[in-house]
Amino acid sequence: MVSRADRGPLADWFWTIDRYFLAAFILLMGIGFMLSFAASPPVAERLGLDSFHFVERHAVFIVPSLMVMIGLSFMTPRQVRRAAIILLAVSLLMMVMALFFGVEVKGSRRWVSIGSFSIQPSEFMKPAFVVVCAWLFAEHARQPEIPGNLFAIILFGIVAALLVAQPDLGQTILTAVVWGGMFFMAGMPWLWIMVLGAVGIVGFASAYYMLPHVTGRIDRFLTGEGDTFQVDTARDAIVRGDWFGQGPGEGIVKRIIPDSHTDFIFSVAAEEFGILFCMLLVLIFAFIVLRGLGHSFKERNDFARFAVAGLVLQIGIQSMINIGVNLELLPAKGMTLPLISYGGSSMIAICVTAGFILALTRHRPEKRAQERSLFRIAGVPAE
Repeated sequence: MVSRADRGPLADWFWTIDRYFLAAFILLMGIGFMLSFAASPPVAERLGLDSFHFVERHAVFIVPSLMVMIGLSFMTPRQVRRAAIILLAVSLLMMVMALFFGVEVKGSRRWVSIGSFSIQPSEFMKPAFVVVCAWLFAEHARQPEIPGNLFAIILFGIVAALLVAQPDLGQTILTAVVWGGMFFMAGMPWLWIMVLGAVGIVGFASAYYMLPHVTGRIDRFLTGEGDTFQVDTARDAIVRGDWFGQGPGEGIVKRIIPDSHTDFIFSVAAEEFGILFCMLLVLIFAFIVLRGLGHSFKERNDFARFAVAGLVLQIGIQSMINIGVNLELLPAKGMTLPLISYGGSSMIAICVTAGFILALTRHRPEKRAQERSLFRIAGVPAE
């Protein structure tokens, strides 16, 4: 056990980190690993692989993911900002490379192959984009003559254009909603709200009429006609699970869900462990979002406030989209459940998000002491 009397880097980290956040992230990773045993063997067998192929790879991804999360949590807010700028620049460059040299999967170019590994740059772009935009919004709030809001709008336009070019409408919507929430927190004028709302409606309508796969998914969702096998099977798995589930390894419907280990792992959890277990998962995600928003409301630093709010919103909205698709509340969309679904890029990128959150929500008593001293010198009562 680390003593409060210790003054080393590890002791300072342990006593200043938000341990509730840390426990929630590690708990989700543990649940994801457990569910990989239930969800991935049928998929591996269909592909002619060893039954535990994806389980073993999932375990391999956990190690670097934990290292990334813990390592980033040691950073100061300034270091978080610098790391995010570098990560965003590299991610955007790789997203451009993916359009020309990337691996095409189901009509989309989202992956870049590096040796035997495939990386989805857009996953790493998301947390970096949130942090950089938070910094731009904060700089404009601190000095209105700095066109931070304008730069954030331009940056969003670049990111959205690259995502649409892949095409990846789901990630575009996720990024737009998170960015819009941060802009609203930063004091978005009503004129901008109306303008950007109109642009969003036009963009969504254009995607519906110009992108056949988007048209098909929305039409199938609205009419129930066409190839709805995966979502219908996922619903059947949830219904069969009832409140308490069929028990570990007793799932039957899960064996015919094509993407049971990624996009539809929530349905597998429902079939084997029940609806009550799924409600626990939802509560964990809700806890992360609400605790993050609570931190941001109490934070005096604009950059930390916007960044933490944006990062937890990203996790919360992504989980809502995944769960909504499983429950047939939203059109089918290939989006992972954070820290639960199989996927190396997704898991490491979410751990980058978690690491940024942990770093920005650390208690910094020395900083508060300096602020109180400055208040006393200025004759202003400290809160």
